[in-house]
Amino acid sequence: MELQKCNGKTSFGMSILNLSNAIIGSGILGLAYAMANTGIIFFVILLILIAVLSAYSIHLLLESAGVVGIRAYEQLGYHAFGQPGKILAACIIILHNIGAMSSYLFIVKIELPHIIQGLWPDISDYWLVDGKYLIIIVSVIFILPLALMKQIGYLGYTSGFSLSCMVFFLISVIYKKFVTECPDEHSYNKTVPSESIYNSTNDMCEAKLITANPQTAFTIPIMAFAFVCHPEVLPIYTELKNPSKKRMQTVANISILVMSVMYLLTAIFGYLTFYGNVESELLEMYSKKDILILCVRLAVLIAVTLTVPVVLFPIRRAILQLLFPDKPFHWVRHISIAVCLLFLVNLLVIFVAKIRDIFGFIGATSAPSLIFILPGIFYICIVPKDKEPLKSRPKIQVRIRQNVSSIAVMTGRWNFLNYTILMENSENEMRIHSSI
Repeated sequence: MELQKCNGKTSFGMSILNLSNAIIGSGILGLAYAMANTGIIFFVILLILIAVLSAYSIHLLLESAGVVGIRAYEQLGYHAFGQPGKILAACIIILHNIGAMSSYLFIVKIELPHIIQGLWPDISDYWLVDGKYLIIIVSVIFILPLALMKQIGYLGYTSGFSLSCMVFFLISVIYKKFVTECPDEHSYNKTVPSESIYNSTNDMCEAKLITANPQTAFTIPIMAFAFVCHPEVLPIYTELKNPSKKRMQTVANISILVMSVMYLLTAIFGYLTFYGNVESELLEMYSKKDILILCVRLAVLIAVTLTVPVVLFPIRRAILQLLFPDKPFHWVRHISIAVCLLFLVNLLVIFVAKIRDIFGFIGATSAPSLIFILPGIFYICIVPKDKEPLKSRPKIQVRIRQNVSSIAVMTGRWNFLNYTILMENSENEMRIHSSI
């Protein structure tokens, strides 16, 4: 079956920028923390593994889309399992991308007050340094107008600028490694034990090759979260000029490769700056008065702000597929859904305490489903048996990958749940002791 004819107008380069911008985001700020809790060797292995699996999953999505002739993730679910499959795929996309938008706006909530205080130290207006008010202002003035664009391809220029901001962030992290001493004086009083395999010392300023502790439960979710771009793949494919599966796969491969290199460099140099002291939000480790870091905070803030509209597009598409599947484009629906989504995400960000909770929850639930599980299931169910029997080599490989991925996902979710319970118990004990 031929793919639906689409009048793609987005160039190859712009498509790479849009997909790269969909991949990169707030997850990059948690990778040094992930390396601190796995060690350098294990982190590199996980990074390569997840990157390869992510590219392979995109290949499965494109193959499935080529068979049924559509370019909507939700419609792949429909062709695989009927209406329940469509609802499941749409709900997972909505859950994940709302989590991604929340993590981006959470960075605005944390970082924008620091930037304002750094630029105007004597500022007296409380609301100008309150992140809860600032995320609302940023959402209305900057994000909403971009979210109202009719096509995601129009965001290519903002995606390019967003990526340049993240490159500046990476260069600054590398530079700071050579001018910053390990903060030995910062004892963060971690409440969980750590076991290092090759480096058994407790020295917090020594790099670990392989390490394991209860916080390692957050590693795979954080890294999975950092590579999810699958909801954006088919919309970008739809708007690609001269579209073909090979051309779109090349877009995906280049985007994933470039982001993997950026992730690796950020994680290594961030980790080797602060070692075991690094927090789940890397920028929190740097001085609030440093002019360079102030500029970096502003660059990251711009980058994540410009990424929010790109992530919002698949949510709106999923909602339209669920509620208005046969309706033509209408500006009222287009605008109303964007406004409601931004309102919901602002509420979530206002009431969530830590960005790590967003990384962990989304990375342990929807992200593995989008990367590891759904693309393989769609491929097995949609590709006809006369073309590829169930016992054919490609489908056997997919089934093996599905089984291994399912075990890894369930293990990650179990570890995440156990660690969350452990941390809650530790915090409760600390409150009891402090009250006594």
